[in-house]
Amino acid sequence: GLAVVLAPVALGAAGFTAAGIAANSVAAGMMASAATASGGGVLAGSTVAVLQLAGVAGLSGSTTAVVAGVGGAVGWLTATAAGLTS
Repeated sequence: GLAVVLAPVALGAAGFTAAGIAANSVAAGMMASAATASGGGVLAGSTVAVLQLAGVAGLSGSTTAVVAGVGGAVGWLTATAAGLTS
């Protein structure tokens, strides 16, 4: 559940905002690198494009489910690992 709440916060902190990519952010650096690598534009479906879409539109239901599932799995693995090392 925490992963679902933190995903939009992390996107915004990285510079993927509802208003677009924030200047001088991690997102701006990623966009510049992607544009350079592809000859001047950011390719549709690329990581930068998908993250920007999520920053603008928010996370879809399916994406929220994936984020929640991954967050739950990481939490379980962390708790299990902590139990093994204690």
